[in-house]
Amino acid sequence: MSVTDKPEQTQGQTPPELVDVTIDGVAVSVPKNTLVIRAAEQAGIEIPRFCDHPLLEPVGACRQCLVEVATPDREGNVKPMPKPQASCTMTVSPGMQVRTQHTSAVADKAQQGVMELLLINHPLDCPVCDKGGECPLQNQSMTNGRATSRFEDVKRTYPKPINISSQVLLDRERCVLCARCTRFSDQVAGDPFIALVERGALQQVGIYEEQPFESYFSGNTVQICPVGALTGAAYRFRSRPFDLVSTPDVCEHCADGCSIRTDHRRGTVLRRMAGNDPQVNEEWNCDKGRWAFTHASLGDRFEFPMVRDEGGDLRVVSWQEALHAAATGLRAAQEHGVLVGGRVGVEDAHAYATFARSVLRTDNIDHRARPHSADERDFLLRHVAGTTPETGGVTHEEIERAGSVLLLGLEPEEESPILFLRLRKGYRKAKTAVYSVAPLATRGLDKLGGTLIPSAPGTETEVISALTGEIGPGERTDPLTAAHAALRGERPIILVGERLATVPGALAAAAELARETGARLAWVPRRAGERGAIEAGCLPGEDGLDTAGIIAGAASGRLGALVVGGVDVDDLGLPGAREAVERAFVVSLEIRPSSVTEHADVVLPVAPHAEREGAFVNWEGRVRPFERSLATTALADHRVLHMLADEMGEFLGTRTVAEARRSLEATPAPTASGYPLRIRRAAVPQPGAGELVLATWRHLLDKGSMQDGEPFLAGTAKAPRALLSPVTAQEIGVAAGDLVTVSADDVRVTVPVLIHDMVDHVVWLPTNSESCDLRSLAGAAGAIVSVTKGGAA
Repeated sequence: MSVTDKPEQTQGQTPPELVDVTIDGVAVSVPKNTLVIRAAEQAGIEIPRFCDHPLLEPVGACRQCLVEVATPDREGNVKPMPKPQASCTMTVSPGMQVRTQHTSAVADKAQQGVMELLLINHPLDCPVCDKGGECPLQNQSMTNGRATSRFEDVKRTYPKPINISSQVLLDRERCVLCARCTRFSDQVAGDPFIALVERGALQQVGIYEEQPFESYFSGNTVQICPVGALTGAAYRFRSRPFDLVSTPDVCEHCADGCSIRTDHRRGTVLRRMAGNDPQVNEEWNCDKGRWAFTHASLGDRFEFPMVRDEGGDLRVVSWQEALHAAATGLRAAQEHGVLVGGRVGVEDAHAYATFARSVLRTDNIDHRARPHSADERDFLLRHVAGTTPETGGVTHEEIERAGSVLLLGLEPEEESPILFLRLRKGYRKAKTAVYSVAPLATRGLDKLGGTLIPSAPGTETEVISALTGEIGPGERTDPLTAAHAALRGERPIILVGERLATVPGALAAAAELARETGARLAWVPRRAGERGAIEAGCLPGEDGLDTAGIIAGAASGRLGALVVGGVDVDDLGLPGAREAVERAFVVSLEIRPSSVTEHADVVLPVAPHAEREGAFVNWEGRVRPFERSLATTALADHRVLHMLADEMGEFLGTRTVAEARRSLEATPAPTASGYPLRIRRAAVPQPGAGELVLATWRHLLDKGSMQDGEPFLAGTAKAPRALLSPVTAQEIGVAAGDLVTVSADDVRVTVPVLIHDMVDHVVWLPTNSESCDLRSLAGAAGAIVSVTKGGAA
């Protein structure tokens, strides 16, 4: 596998109809329906603007882009329009002649007049404004405004700042009413909770008290705001843009692989911005990717290697002593296991796989630090490994052009935010029909115009199999029938989430459905490093143990030593996980204290994302290389593993990123076994009196350790709620807002009730939110829980 980014080959398409226009005397040919402002850009002519954005629908709100336009009449005589026109809302027409501020005194005067009006009430606080130094209003007031102001009255002011959310702040007097923020929220994110209120001189951005601004994408409004009206609380008053060093980067939080820009100063990351990447995230990112980067700068980070002494305490030692202790412990064990977390890049994953097989001589390696199943390994090797945009794999761009999309075990807004934005764009632009096999229709599905195919947890295999077979005669119009027909229509796509692995036979049923309908199939994990780990060989061989087997083997004493990189055993949802790391000799490669380092015998510190270079492979199979932002002495996992292998007398060949990539490219691609996947039926969960079936998945913003240290972002996280259907709520005697206690095994949580249209006899809870940790139950599809009214006794 190559980790070099290659441009995609564009398939042959019908050439667009071209229109000839003249802009400032320059003749250009542009596709029909091109906006005048875009045509000017293609001619290399800059027209000032505030409201215009290429990914938002035209609105003509600011009027800063006024130009002089002349068009031919019926006889072919070119006649000017009586007034300047907004170039951001007018499309080109044959023979059109446009004169911008560069060649037209009329356009120049109009733009100066608009600028003068915008600056009448705009405060002169550029020295303390966060947008200062990168502000379009500053730049364009210098190039297209007057040198002096004629305004001598008192400027309008408002109380400031207004908390739109805990993370986004509004300074209303700076607003130029461009409507970028409101259009993004409404059109792109589907969260229309901020709006322009009032009219005329009193017009301003407002929020609704009964419907507060809640969005996973609110940071984009800060970035696209052309002035300093919207700012982020975490970055406010922290720095100036000319003091920052910017590094191209890739987000490490989910499998979308968003392009971002990391801005840092004096060895500290101060902010992250969405990068412009039309193939993946366009110009957007989620709030988690934008603001969740502080965890590595907390005071508990490991800086030096540590070895556990005879008294049971970890003590700081030299690298030589730590590597010697790790090598001695690994040599003493007869059998080993290697657990790789989802945070690592593809070079690190390759180093773990090579270390396991070449140094430890074991096939007991797995990257799935989450609930999984035996079927999943073969599914990943058969239908996921090796697929790339170049080999015909599903891409973000194809998602927005799909005729229909079926979601299986996947909640895009919570687990893959940029995929969600692509689905929403497809729904709005291409009328993509979205169907979801799930126990409830989430707000995210509603924003996609999606249709729920109701399915209780653990019964997904039966529903998928029903979609595969023939629908009987009749005029049925239920969601199952509609999805059945849609999957046999044009451009169908099936998106499978990692949660489907916990349902016996569901992955096999999904693969059979794709084969029978001809739908494109893609697998969307939650963590950034999962797809690359598959390509790097971090799955067990035929005779190897998966994560569950490794944990069981270590807990029983069969496996004497574990090498663990970035894994929280509580995420595994496996019995005996803590006992496994307590009993075995554990070498932990980690950034901060965790449930593994709590019992590890040797802790080897590794570099966080901002202090390493490498590449992720996103769910498309697209390689996403990133640079190192901060130059420190911290070592990446692949370098530490090379040093450990050297201590054990082996050459790993992963000293540098380039060396690791060459080694990866020379390694044969992983292959599946010869046995086909089988569609197995699981027993349907049967709750008893006072019991319900548990449905759960993670919120995007939750108690994950990679979100530590960012209180403003944490303030926007959704509060945990127990979702119940009206029938279920009535049966157990609760109403909306009542407290219920959900318990099973060692889990006991108390949360308020929210009545929701969903499958009966099911309770939904977030997997790992504040005061609601269900990770030990998340791996059991259809787990039975006890639900009682009231708080815990």
